[in-house]
Amino acid sequence: MGALARAGESRAQEGPAEATEQAKQYLTFSVSGESFAIAISAIKEIIEYRAPTDVPMMPPFIRGVINLRGRVVPVVDLSVRFGRSPMEVVRRTCIVILEIHEGDERQEIGAVVDAVSAVVDIPAADIEPPPQFGARLRADFIGGMGRLAEKFVIILNVDRVLSVEELATLGGMVENAPV
Repeated sequence: MGALARAGESRAQEGPAEATEQAKQYLTFSVSGESFAIAISAIKEIIEYRAPTDVPMMPPFIRGVINLRGRVVPVVDLSVRFGRSPMEVVRRTCIVILEIHEGDERQEIGAVVDAVSAVVDIPAADIEPPPQFGARLRADFIGGMGRLAEKFVIILNVDRVLSVEELATLGGMVENAPV
């Protein structure tokens, strides 16, 4: 995991040509037994799971916040965000720290995943559009379906899955809910 974190740090020092090449790399991981991928360019680091501090009145998919080198980082349970049961923390559970862009602002958000698998190259030719029906996720959460050998991995659109604006709106709905 440390090597991937260092790779993410060196990404910030690369020029435009390297950044274009980097966009073809994805981190694969599992959530509730399903395989997903996120573009490496959105990932800051991967850390060992630590119990977040609970924050009252948050939506159920927000587990709480962690202190990451003096910064408050909200932690999202992707399983709950996808409409499933809360993720059970096991030995391989970790938090993927992502950098989300909303307009000119950048926000770090942690995503709890069952296990990180690998960093893979997926050529653009091997990425299919999201399915129009039958997906067990909101269509706007899916950036595409990446072909890996004989199976597909769901490539997440992290700016939609972890939209700071939408998370704040949902948080406000929970705060204003009758008790």
